[in-house]
Amino acid sequence: MKKIIIALPAFCLVMTAAHAQQQKVVADKIIAQVGDKIILQSDITNAIADYKRQGQDAQLPPNPECAFLEGQLIQKALVLQAERDSLPISDEDLDARLDNQIRGFIQSYGSKEALEEIAGKTIYQIKEDNREPFKERLMADQMRSKILESVKITPTEVKAYFDKIPKDSLPYFESKVEVSQVVLNPKANKDVEEYVSNQLLDLKRQVETGGKKFADLARIYTQDPGSKENGGQYSINRNDKQWDPAFMAAVWRLKEGQISPVVKSRFGLHIIQMVSRAGDDAIIRHILIIPPVTDAEVNIAKARLDSIRTDIVNNKIAFAQAVNKYSDDENGKFTGGAITDPQTGSTLVTIDQLDKDLVVELKDMKPGDVSQPIAYTDERGMQHVRIVYFKTRTEPHVENMKDDYSVISNKALEEKKMQVLEQWFKTHIPTYYIHIDNDYSGCSSIRDWWNASNMASNQQ
Repeated sequence: MKKIIIALPAFCLVMTAAHAQQQKVVADKIIAQVGDKIILQSDITNAIADYKRQGQDAQLPPNPECAFLEGQLIQKALVLQAERDSLPISDEDLDARLDNQIRGFIQSYGSKEALEEIAGKTIYQIKEDNREPFKERLMADQMRSKILESVKITPTEVKAYFDKIPKDSLPYFESKVEVSQVVLNPKANKDVEEYVSNQLLDLKRQVETGGKKFADLARIYTQDPGSKENGGQYSINRNDKQWDPAFMAAVWRLKEGQISPVVKSRFGLHIIQMVSRAGDDAIIRHILIIPPVTDAEVNIAKARLDSIRTDIVNNKIAFAQAVNKYSDDENGKFTGGAITDPQTGSTLVTIDQLDKDLVVELKDMKPGDVSQPIAYTDERGMQHVRIVYFKTRTEPHVENMKDDYSVISNKALEEKKMQVLEQWFKTHIPTYYIHIDNDYSGCSSIRDWWNASNMASNQQ
């Protein structure tokens, strides 16, 4: 049960409606039951196919049918217990999460119409088909959190966990750095902005006169790499927070088919076309052109950063305060300007997680240094200027309690949670009615479930 419990959120993902529609199930049957919750053969088949579709074939466990069945048994038991304990799942929370899932489907397939065509269902039908399995997933997650909410780890337990690891099995960590930055965006002069604005207005006129298609022009002219190949298209929701406020305000003033005036956001200048909208959801296309900055604007930003750097070096302001007060990188203000690992959120990152310009700059710096102002260009082609604080560098090392306590502590805590869950299931499985089809009698990983199933059969 160990691996399945750890991987439960991945194994219990709701099948996308479009993918499920594409699966041709010749025959279906009930292969297991926990209380009044049934598990169909198609649940397992579709879950494995969805896992493969996401490009995770290499991570499939041995005997995947057994592993995915165990994951389903676990989920059903957690749902039953959540019902017994009357754990609340509000309709508002469920609807919000479903809407977010549907937006993800639309983004994957390019448009609402494309999703509906592939699925053979309307968005409303897709949402309703997914409501119950999605609710079960939320209930299972909530029950799991309740079981584990009081599980803590002590330093003594962390040391005991570490001491039992064979020394030749300890992982090796490469060198990592901790780097923060204050970023300024040089402002293009008004003449350049006006030139780009007129260029966008000309593109708008080409579409409105029927000479060109917006999507075709976007593929040629837009400087947004995230939508260039898709003709500038995005699926968005009025409540999405990641979009620029000026951009969003312009979007929701548009009617279907309408193209906006030139819109200025923190990324550059845009024209936006409303493709379709339904309530708070919309499909739009945009063309982004970033007004180029000259050496003069870059030098102005460098001079300002040089003054900020002087105040930091003279201890008139802390680096993190300078980030909050001056930096144009809004995301960086949540981390004090630190560059973070996108997977873990840690401020310790490997060299290959830094942009190439920053790697070059760090070669001549040592921990504690604050760099001179540096100009660089990001992946969107936008020019920036920054000063960099090189806080720390870890040496390559074998995992140890001194350097890696937080990592070891987290692993020890996860093992303890796994043990608590295993014990919880050993206690609770006999309290449920369990039935498992004989086709899965060879699944050794669900021995406790089989024992409960046999017990239920003997009592009939």
